[in-house]
Amino acid sequence: MHRTSAHPTEFTGRAALVTGSASGIGLAVARRLAAGGADVAVADINEKGARSVAHELREAYGTRAVAVGLDVTDPASVETAVRTTVDELGALDLAVNNAGIGGPVAPLHHYPLDEWRRVIDTNLDGVFHSLRYELPAMLAAGGGAIVNMGSSCSTNGFPGVAAYAAAKHGVIGLTKTAALEYAARGVRINAIVPGFIETPLLADASDAERAHLVGLHPAGRLGTADEVAEMAAFLLSERSSFVNGSYHLVDGAYSAQ
Repeated sequence: MHRTSAHPTEFTGRAALVTGSASGIGLAVARRLAAGGADVAVADINEKGARSVAHELREAYGTRAVAVGLDVTDPASVETAVRTTVDELGALDLAVNNAGIGGPVAPLHHYPLDEWRRVIDTNLDGVFHSLRYELPAMLAAGGGAIVNMGSSCSTNGFPGVAAYAAAKHGVIGLTKTAALEYAARGVRINAIVPGFIETPLLADASDAERAHLVGLHPAGRLGTADEVAEMAAFLLSERSSFVNGSYHLVDGAYSAQ
């Protein structure tokens, strides 16, 4: 057993649900929370991947970890995932709503209607469904903290990705509204706005495409999933106890331009 967290017990006794945690940012978040002592429900549409990650967390960090199959576009699937988390881990104290997809790149007047629906269903409706079922579970536990995963497209436009930008802007609106509704009831809800991050989603990018993305960031590089996970850990911890209803940039000064 090993822990890599600078705060190895900050989440001890806390149960967390991380959507889209079989890879990428979600995987980094699941590892970071387990390193801090949390019990983690690894939720992903890729059930095989979720089982592999849950096994890794149990072996590496000695915390409880369960794999949960999850399709965030299906409210019944989300309800089941939250119920399974509570049944297996005893409560729901922390959640990171990270599951998302990219979608095609096309001018708005050529954007495929079926792809518009698919991206909105996953990236916006999926966060709504997650909040809708996570919040009652957290209220039953006496409070908690939630992080919704936005994007640089939550605050900036980006040509060719109308559906993605619309959905990610919507995540910020959901975050602020939910925070206002539940702040007095002991649930904090914030969002993270990452820049372009080194994840499997960029695995197929050409050298020229990668160079272009790097050039968008004054920091001169892409971010790492671990850097996003550190922000998530901060927002879920008591270190951010008066941080609520806000979004936090992890983007190498991309949005400052």
